[in-house]
Amino acid sequence: METKFGKTNISNKNTDNINTKNCSHCNKFFTEKLCCKEYTNSLEKLAENGHSNAMFNLAIRYYNGEGTEKNLEKAFHWYQKAAENGDKEAMNNLATGYCYGEGTEKNLEKAFHWYQKAAENGHIIAMYNLAIRYYNGEGTEKNLEKAFHWYQNAAENGYSNAINNLALCYKNGEGTEKNLGKAFYWFQKAAENGNEEAMNNLAICYYNGKGTEMNLKKAFHWFQKAAENSNEKAMNNLAICYYNGKGTEMNLKKAFHWFQKAAENSNEKAMNNLAICYYNGKGTEMNLKKAFHWFQKAAENSNEKAMNNLAICYYNGKGTEMNLKKAFHWFQKAAENGYINAMFNLAICYYNGKGTEMNLEKAFHWCQKAAENGYINAMFNLAIHYKNGEGMEKNLEKAFYWFQKAAENGYIEAMFNLTIFYKDEKGTERI
Repeated sequence: METKFGKTNISNKNTDNINTKNCSHCNKFFTEKLCCKEYTNSLEKLAENGHSNAMFNLAIRYYNGEGTEKNLEKAFHWYQKAAENGDKEAMNNLATGYCYGEGTEKNLEKAFHWYQKAAENGHIIAMYNLAIRYYNGEGTEKNLEKAFHWYQNAAENGYSNAINNLALCYKNGEGTEKNLGKAFYWFQKAAENGNEEAMNNLAICYYNGKGTEMNLKKAFHWFQKAAENSNEKAMNNLAICYYNGKGTEMNLKKAFHWFQKAAENSNEKAMNNLAICYYNGKGTEMNLKKAFHWFQKAAENSNEKAMNNLAICYYNGKGTEMNLKKAFHWFQKAAENGYINAMFNLAICYYNGKGTEMNLEKAFHWCQKAAENGYINAMFNLAIHYKNGEGMEKNLEKAFYWFQKAAENGYIEAMFNLTIFYKDEKGTERI
């Protein structure tokens, strides 16, 4: 379960209107969202006569294609004119134009400049956007303390995305001291204000007992709220709750349903979990072809667990034809991405010459990596490498060490090897 920061926001709301008279063409108040072309023409005349509110409202219409054809260059032009006339809404939107290259060339330094101007003029969304610039070092040097400052300013003004990100700063100790209690407080504030990212993050706090007492029922409640608000990470987490019976009764069909929803919303963890459901027939009928399909989708989306699982499918010919070269490829990808199980599996491929040429040095290397990362089977195999001098020089002391480590972790065959490794009290010779 994870958390992450939000993205830049643009303000497209109208500011105070030009006047309170009716439009002479459609007889509607200017306070309403008008889409007639005549109204756009009226705005254009007012904008050209220096009326800053008209400039901003005209930019909005060009940006959204309301009452005129969408034209990002003209939208940018009028945002710029309004910003130069002191309109803080226009400053924020001008900055976003520079940030994403909308209607002009992308220029992160100018984006930063205008977000800063808008924020200093009290624009709440710009405070949030400025914080993101400092957090990521976009258009300025990375500065977590200043990022924290502006998230805090926007959060104290009620902006829910900023409240969530402020909580993340406290959770991770970024720009401020780590404080899980304050992280929980701000996640709760944002969640109660309808922020679905915060709902998921609040649920994680309850799930793991971070910043508050562990409460699986409340975790389930907030995962459910966030999932129903289309947060794909929460969909996956809700499915995990149903799968394991955490905070609710175990229900594999509902677990499958939410894994499927999250996977269809491009969550790569859910893709892998959905594939596991198909592979094992959990919450649905076993279907190895669909399992292979979703392992492949998740692997192609950089999920290292799915890379390992996809490799296993190729290795054993499950849901696809057996292909040891492709199995080796995906074990290697997963291992290079830090997945410990794949390190061990890659070592096995090198040891046995499966999908690649036999290479005992590389087998030893990956077995050692897996063992050092706590993989028990690798500990035992590493001991065998040292005992037999496979892939490196024979070293009985290191062999004994790794047999002992594996035995301490419950590996029975390692225990047996330890019993015969040294002389017993009766003088039995060492192996």
